[in-house]
Amino acid sequence: MTTMLNSIKSKFFPIYLHLVILLISISLVSCNPKDELEIQKDFPFEVSVMPVPKEIAKGQTVEIRIAIQRTGNYLNTQYFISYFQFDGYGTLQYYDEPPFVPNDLYLLPVEQFRLYYTSNSEISQSFDIWISDNFGNEKKVSFQFNNSKIQ
Repeated sequence: MTTMLNSIKSKFFPIYLHLVILLISISLVSCNPKDELEIQKDFPFEVSVMPVPKEIAKGQTVEIRIAIQRTGNYLNTQYFISYFQFDGYGTLQYYDEPPFVPNDLYLLPVEQFRLYYTSNSEISQSFDIWISDNFGNEKKVSFQFNNSKIQ
């Protein structure tokens, strides 16, 4: 009986030894320090804007509601806004903050917000708003208001 047990042990021992060596090899290869978990940080986004009037009179203020819609969620994403007015005169501001300076970059603290454009012109007005994130993605939204006379 002991010779039979020794015979079985001698046949299966190399198989167990090979399995142990294979498992050790796999674990060593899979723990390679060069392979790091990649975390996606750069998510594109879309910008949606509620409809705005087509006409504005000098001195009148129009509310612009904007929402940033992410395609993914990375906690440290920051959004910025800037604008450039190329026709007419007016001011754009975030809630009751001081008016934006054209071409300056401002941090947006939230993803849904309201801007207020006040006309200072008696001609049509056009401007672009640029919303960007800290990964280089950006979207442009254009606005054009025709002049309207206050009756």
